[in-house]
Amino acid sequence: MKDITEFHIIGRIGKIDADKKVTHISVAANYNRFDGHSWKSNARWNRLTFFGELRDKLAKADIGDLVRVTGSIGQSSYKADGRTNYSVDLIVDSFAILAKARRNAGDFEPGERPDE
Repeated sequence: MKDITEFHIIGRIGKIDADKKVTHISVAANYNRFDGHSWKSNARWNRLTFFGELRDKLAKADIGDLVRVTGSIGQSSYKADGRTNYSVDLIVDSFAILAKARRNAGDFEPGERPDE
């Protein structure tokens, strides 16, 4: 039997940080919970790591786009100031844009049509 650690996130892109070999994005996913007598929604931010060809696919995405991302969970550690720091890494295996962000009419190039 194979052990699996994986994640599935559907949410909106809030930030894209591209470097030479790796790109990190932040995706906000809403989690609903019942609080007292009503439902409340909490946005949770997830920092995702893209490598290789997936970075090319990500280049078509913009901030605000609704995306579906799956991948594996890893751990890493590094030393700083004499202390060992640990982190959890969300490494992307699959990425899809589900819906493009709505834009204001002033954001379009000549010849483009705004979403209706």
